[in-house]
Amino acid sequence: MSDNANRDDNDVSPATEPMRFDVRHLSADQLGKLGVSQIAYVKPIVVNGIAGFSIHAADGTAMAVAGDRAIAIAAINQHEMQAVSVH
Repeated sequence: MSDNANRDDNDVSPATEPMRFDVRHLSADQLGKLGVSQIAYVKPIVVNGIAGFSIHAADGTAMAVAGDRAIAIAAINQHEMQAVSVH
């Protein structure tokens, strides 16, 4: 009989539990280390007198510009990234 057959369904290995944290309490350096391909943020900008929103990777790298915040968030989501608020 295998070891798995003797395990209780409620047994969860610490290695398989998801890590939980609140991104609102991370420093800029910690946020940048989370992963450029997973997290992005949006900030308002003005280019040539026109208001818009720039999309940035977690490390601060500018990736795109959108004319509307909702469109910027949708673009982040469409690329399977998590949009976070940075204040």
